[in-house]
Amino acid sequence: MKDQLLVSIVIANYNYEKFIGDAIDSALKQTYQNIEIIVVDDGSKDKSREIITNYGEKILPIFKENGGQPSNYNTGFAASRGDIICFLDSDDVFLPNKIADIVKIFESSEEIGWCFHSIKLVDENCNPLNFTTTNNYISHECDFRKIIKAGKIPPCLPPSSALCFRRSLLEKILPMPTTKKMPGSDHYVKFMASGLSKGFILKNDLTLQRIHNSNMGTLRKDKKHMQAREYLFTGLWIKQEFPQFSKFANKIFAVGMCWNQQTGNNDLENSVITQTYLNSIFWHEKIKLQCIIMYYYLQDIKNQFLSNLMIQKQYQG
Repeated sequence: MKDQLLVSIVIANYNYEKFIGDAIDSALKQTYQNIEIIVVDDGSKDKSREIITNYGEKILPIFKENGGQPSNYNTGFAASRGDIICFLDSDDVFLPNKIADIVKIFESSEEIGWCFHSIKLVDENCNPLNFTTTNNYISHECDFRKIIKAGKIPPCLPPSSALCFRRSLLEKILPMPTTKKMPGSDHYVKFMASGLSKGFILKNDLTLQRIHNSNMGTLRKDKKHMQAREYLFTGLWIKQEFPQFSKFANKIFAVGMCWNQQTGNNDLENSVITQTYLNSIFWHEKIKLQCIIMYYYLQDIKNQFLSNLMIQKQYQG
């Protein structure tokens, strides 16, 4: 009988005393038992650390200064021993069969380096919501390497708590660059995993993602502005760390610039990132960036026009 794969569940937490216990409990209640649970607290100021400490030897706690989500990935992965790594945001919950289902996928083929799955959106009390961000997922092997190499963005990929990786793949990606200016983003990890390895999309809802007033990226009023910054940093980091994906880096960065312009955001940090990136590319790449920005700008105008037209027709009807 072959040895079971060891799965590391890395939970990232910052000031979520209200939810961290549920996240840890969901990891402890997995039907697949060959796991380790690593909880990285990113300098919380509430009672999170007290709650985490109360779990004793059931988990491996790591308390560090605030550094943002990318630093949590780096710290948690460095402390892990698992063959498979699964990330879990501290306000989300794994369903009991999550790890068992994921392990089956990785055991099916050594070529599968990542497995991403569908999620179920719930409210603060875990009551189901009537919308989702992972529509129409179909379980199948995926290979996005060619399209990322060509500079194209892959279809909608799920958020942090639905991302699972083979250790051998994640070793090529982490540690990743970090910054406090962008407290949360999983784009770099999931895009580079998709660019480096074949993977698997699983249609099963294996995680409950909470939507609540404190969500960093889901309900904040400056969501588009924060998405722009995430794409700017992601493009810059990919350009620096994976030059073979320069076309993809340019695409991601151009989208970030477009969103940044649409929000009328002129803050110093985004200006510095933009200037740093522009200084690193040739003149013909700058022309392509402007073309991409114009394309997305026109697409946005078209979508707004169609949306307004539909509303007008509904009103007239």
